[in-house]
Amino acid sequence: MVYYFTSNTVSPSAYVYVGKDKVERNKKDNVTIIYTPWSNLKKDGSMATGQVSFHDNKKVKKILVPTRINAIINRLNKTKVEKFPDFAAERDEIMKAKSKKSQAGVQARKKEEARIAKERRELKYQKEHAYDDVFTEEALEASSNQNRDDDYLSDFM
Repeated sequence: MVYYFTSNTVSPSAYVYVGKDKVERNKKDNVTIIYTPWSNLKKDGSMATGQVSFHDNKKVKKILVPTRINAIINRLNKTKVEKFPDFAAERDEIMKAKSKKSQAGVQARKKEEARIAKERRELKYQKEHAYDDVFTEEALEASSNQNRDDDYLSDFM
């Protein structure tokens, strides 16, 4: 694992190489640190493992660290935090949250469909029974011509 740090508190800026290489351990001096954006890295199939090149050499910044300063590295190692997250558990939690959210959406959609169906049934009932109050016995007797008086024509004038 290799870490690169730059410090603006020290004048001039101090570049520190912190890392343990399998072969050289962490005792290597005269290390060149290369800073470049990840989009500038160029890698193709013909290159060896660990070998990279750059699309634009103007974007590459190289700094030579002549000696390794143990005091700075020890201070950095005291503040180092390593985390080992359980990705499977996190993925399961995310999937559960997504399924709960989708189930809530399905339930809301079902409730809305049930409400709309109920409104349609009520409207249909109202249309079918709109004239129920008009065709009662009392209303029919009041509007019939059979039970009128004989001089109902005199009422017109």
